[in-house]
Amino acid sequence: MGLWDVVPDSQRKQWTLEPFASVGPLHFGMNPDQASAALGGIRPNPRWHDSHFNVMGGTYIEVGVTLYYASGASLCGVAVDARRGPQVLGDGKALVGQVPSELEDWLISRAESRPPYTELVYMPGAEVESRSLGVVVCLQRAGDRLLTRPVSLAADATDDTYHRLPPEAWRIT
Repeated sequence: MGLWDVVPDSQRKQWTLEPFASVGPLHFGMNPDQASAALGGIRPNPRWHDSHFNVMGGTYIEVGVTLYYASGASLCGVAVDARRGPQVLGDGKALVGQVPSELEDWLISRAESRPPYTELVYMPGAEVESRSLGVVVCLQRAGDRLLTRPVSLAADATDDTYHRLPPEAWRIT
């Protein structure tokens, strides 16, 4: 598989997002050992710690996810690789590897059925956050295209989403 190749949906594992509770087999609040066990016993490569944000984490290349743990080693964020990660369904909609404008249009339509100004938040880099899904739609490059790379969050991380995870969680990768 080449650097910019994208795994088709038909070949991806299918995960379901339960807002603020779980992303596929990963449950918010898990410690790193529990998360590794849920992912089939694999370990992150590499594991790192950001002392400024008091967050640690690691990338599971084989699965296509990066996990973020708050102090006390509690899973608080799951970023899914747009090119190789599992397909995550949120409210029945595919969130991974999608055309950004189409997913944003869906989120805007979805927000119309909720009280005004409660559903969508735009972060400093123009990433859209769905408050009810607990997801920030970030972007990832695939050659000359940009695809969606969702970052799902635990409920306690949404009070100040942008400052809960290190800046690399939000950047185009």
